[in-house]
Amino acid sequence: MKAETTASGASIAESPDPRVGVRDELRLMRSMLIGIFILMTAAALYFARAFFMPVILAFLLALTLTPIVRFLRKRGIPEVFSATLLVLLSIFIFVSAGYLLSGPVINLVNNSYSIGQQLTERLAPFKRPLEMMADVSRQLGSLTETAQEPGVQRVSVAPSGILSAAASNILGAGTSITIVFVLSLFLLASGTLFYEKIVQSFTSLSQKKRALRVVYDVEREISHYLLTVTLINAGLGTVIGLGLWGLGMPNPLVWGAAAALLNFLPYVGALITILLVTVIALISFDSISYALLAPAFVLLCDIVEGQFVTPVMVGRRLEINAVAIFIAIAFWSWLWGFVGALMAVPLLVVIKVFCDHFDGLSHVGNFLAAQQTILAEDEPADNNHNAA
Repeated sequence: MKAETTASGASIAESPDPRVGVRDELRLMRSMLIGIFILMTAAALYFARAFFMPVILAFLLALTLTPIVRFLRKRGIPEVFSATLLVLLSIFIFVSAGYLLSGPVINLVNNSYSIGQQLTERLAPFKRPLEMMADVSRQLGSLTETAQEPGVQRVSVAPSGILSAAASNILGAGTSITIVFVLSLFLLASGTLFYEKIVQSFTSLSQKKRALRVVYDVEREISHYLLTVTLINAGLGTVIGLGLWGLGMPNPLVWGAAAALLNFLPYVGALITILLVTVIALISFDSISYALLAPAFVLLCDIVEGQFVTPVMVGRRLEINAVAIFIAIAFWSWLWGFVGALMAVPLLVVIKVFCDHFDGLSHVGNFLAAQQTILAEDEPADNNHNAA
């Protein structure tokens, strides 16, 4: 801090620089604006999910199929033809899977009560702690009932309009699915249109080159990740389905499809699959030791996939830390339900790859990265420091 001397020789401190306070206020206002923007974005995604959810799904599907379209374009096949063929193939796979799985899934839902009874009978030797908890729950329930006013009758109102609500949900789902496939078709068939528009928005040649390089890098990495993970999950579901069929599990196709779909939820999806297979195996086989072979096989497949196949195929650089994954799954499942939970990790990878290409957002990408990636990136710097 500067000081000025008076005529008597006393030193008087100058007042603080007002520019420092202005910078602090601007920094605070910027942080507040960013927070307000994030809250408004979350509110828009929640209340307008009927619009945003199919649109984002269409972009993810288009990014997944983009490497195939690019490969076919290099072989002389136009984008319109290859995009139409891939989207029709995707529709065929979706409809066929829905048709083949609808019967077994409906039977499981209808027999859920009997499945619960059979599971209770099978676990009878281990149900003593559960009975004690049930007794405590009944006692608490009786205390709650006696605390109510005497003579008050309970009135239950039957839900009205069940058929109309179901019809509305089916119509909404059909509309969303149509938007997903049609929009993905246009995105794939557009070719380099979006890249040309991005390049045209810049003036200097250096800015055009940098923007085009960043866009191509982001699109290539995300497309590679989504396509690779989709193929890995499909292979995992196939292996689990065949293995459970060999063990004699009922409806192995359902469990293979469930394993492939739920594997888009790291950690959580594998746990759900193992629990479901354990329940069905316990009521399907006479021997408990043999019944446990089915979930053990699923666990082995998940370990091999998670520890060896995916890191080798996808690469360590695109791995996300577990804390960020659980936060993303919790947020998107609250926002959009089960479909949002399935999109959580792909969207997280999209954010990470995008942040890695911009210096101002590199700290966000560093936070999302897994520990192995951080160490791998820090090793060269440490080695250079030691060498110096």
